[in-house]
Amino acid sequence: MNAYASAPVDPESTATLAERGLRLAVLDADDEAGLKRWLLADARGFHEVTPTEGTLEVQVEDIATDRVTGVWDASQADPETPVATIRSWEMGLTVPGGTALGTWAISSVTVSPTHRRQGIARAMLTSELRTARRLGLPIAMLTVSEATIYGRYGFGPSARQSSYVVDTQRARWTGPTPAGRVQFVSPESLLADGPAVFERTRDRSPGEVDRREIWWKRTLGLLPNEPDAHKRGIRAVRYDDADGAIAGFALYEIALQNVSHPGQLKLVDLVAATDDAYAALWRFVIEMDMVNEINAGLRSVSEPVAWQVSDHRAVRKTSERDHLWLRILDVPAALGARSYAAPGDYLLDVADDLGFAQGRFLLTVAADGSGQAHPLTGTAPAGSVEVALSAADLASLYLGGTSAVDLARAGRITEKSPDAAIRLDTALHSAYAPHLSTWF
Repeated sequence: MNAYASAPVDPESTATLAERGLRLAVLDADDEAGLKRWLLADARGFHEVTPTEGTLEVQVEDIATDRVTGVWDASQADPETPVATIRSWEMGLTVPGGTALGTWAISSVTVSPTHRRQGIARAMLTSELRTARRLGLPIAMLTVSEATIYGRYGFGPSARQSSYVVDTQRARWTGPTPAGRVQFVSPESLLADGPAVFERTRDRSPGEVDRREIWWKRTLGLLPNEPDAHKRGIRAVRYDDADGAIAGFALYEIALQNVSHPGQLKLVDLVAATDDAYAALWRFVIEMDMVNEINAGLRSVSEPVAWQVSDHRAVRKTSERDHLWLRILDVPAALGARSYAAPGDYLLDVADDLGFAQGRFLLTVAADGSGQAHPLTGTAPAGSVEVALSAADLASLYLGGTSAVDLARAGRITEKSPDAAIRLDTALHSAYAPHLSTWF
């Protein structure tokens, strides 16, 4: 069993909820019936259809290695089904510089409509943060359905995602001609070959997280017990470079309009370890016969493909929104894990209502881009960049995709030295826009 799954239940939140007649507990991985009831409560919380027995069996496999936590009310008509759910596990987060930092992933946060505004969500989330800190993890993270909830717990939006529509009738390819070749492969082959390609992309993808095996099976349409899995029209292509080595792949589906052509291509996933692979795979889908439109979701806010077609307006960003939210729990450990773009001394005066990240911290960045941080009780070195900010805003800045200047102009950062926000932006800048290609 993973250490995080067997960690003790947080005593503070347990006591808080017990005073209200509620029980906070972590489910045993062998309690299949309990896990299924938890999953039913989770689906109800997100207003999803009630899962079938076959779907529940797949989902139990999905969550069995996680820390599955719930809140139970013994006084309700169905005391065996939790009134609130939350799930967590340790997962690698790519930070600027390419390191995959061990981070506390939180998911499945629901509270039954019958038990809202009783402090349950707060008890669960603070319990998760204290558990992560006890496990020695410097950051917690989640993807959110509602953007108004998590700032009060010190989370900040750190990576954004965009959806694109490509008009293939206007998007004549003008980018490079790749030296390798694109070929069709089975989805099953990418279950074996895809993860290694994905790992090769992560040094250019701050904000990316580990993709678990169950994610690959679901995305590739290899979970037959899930609804409509047999109807999925997933097509898989692989790009091999000039030396014959796999360097990227794409997954897509095509939907015919009014049972006729032309159709719409839904780009499910496109992973490229090299610029050559990126160009080859985008060119392949853009030049697809009998397709007049590509819909691509969960993409980076900055996609080079718009510069690889004759009509820049043919690649249209249809939405952009927050996606990955981070919560820094250990400031020195988090700041020391990533790389920086400008040397110097940076004094961060961090306010944190929950206390995890509270304090004054001196970040020293060396000429090679490495950084070390420690609490500072005295005066900062001469010439230091000094700012005051909240833990949530520090989290938003952490991956290098949020502007410190914007936050300063918005009144969220206080500059305590000349041009502090500009200089901090320069240090934190990531050459690659933070991007998370999945939900969790």
